[in-house]
Amino acid sequence: MTLKIQKKIIAYQVKDKDQSAGKADAGEAAKPTAEIIRMHEKLERPEGMECLEGATYKIRTPLDDHALYVTINDIVLNMGTEHEQRRPFEIFINSKNMDHFQWIVALTRVMSAVFRKGGDVTFLSEELQAVFDPKGGYFKPGGRFVPSIVADIGAVVEHHLKRIGLLEPDELSEQQQLLLKEKRAEAESRENAASAASDSETSYPTSATLCHKCNTKAMVLLDGCQTCLACGYSKCG
Repeated sequence: MTLKIQKKIIAYQVKDKDQSAGKADAGEAAKPTAEIIRMHEKLERPEGMECLEGATYKIRTPLDDHALYVTINDIVLNMGTEHEQRRPFEIFINSKNMDHFQWIVALTRVMSAVFRKGGDVTFLSEELQAVFDPKGGYFKPGGRFVPSIVADIGAVVEHHLKRIGLLEPDELSEQQQLLLKEKRAEAESRENAASAASDSETSYPTSATLCHKCNTKAMVLLDGCQTCLACGYSKCG
């Protein structure tokens, strides 16, 4: 590229490579960068959002006629960016049984404060599940033993943290996978046997009646005598 000089040259200066590089770095540093919002105790609900997404879990125990309803609401940080993260923001526990009112209110307020504090909150589920009732625990459907109502609440918190991705889901052991594989094979074999039996039944004439010997709908009239096409039984001997 050729430039034509129109004016008289009166001075000149040699450009320093280090200075030009420094100006380039300063220019890149001056570019605005997106701020990553992290969970902290002063974080408030997003403006224009009066509600938070969450889930409600029902806890039924044999110790009480009334169930507990645990609601955990979440807040989504850095929405729409690569740093998007869903974290628990608050927790509420409701029940018709007023015997647990005081400690439930205290527990939910402390847990909500810990959620808003930020950092690793997964320890809450472990601590709650380690609480034992001196009067004894109870068994849940499926044979799982729960040492206390507080531990049951901790299990719900753990399940919710797994749903939103703060905890890794449990992986089945090799023995559990083998057992599931065997159960699946047994179920498939039963379905195949049932379908085969239904196919064999439908292969007989529609006018066939039930055989009292083999319980198959395959009795037809042959040579003036009721004969079973499945087992060969005949009323004429």
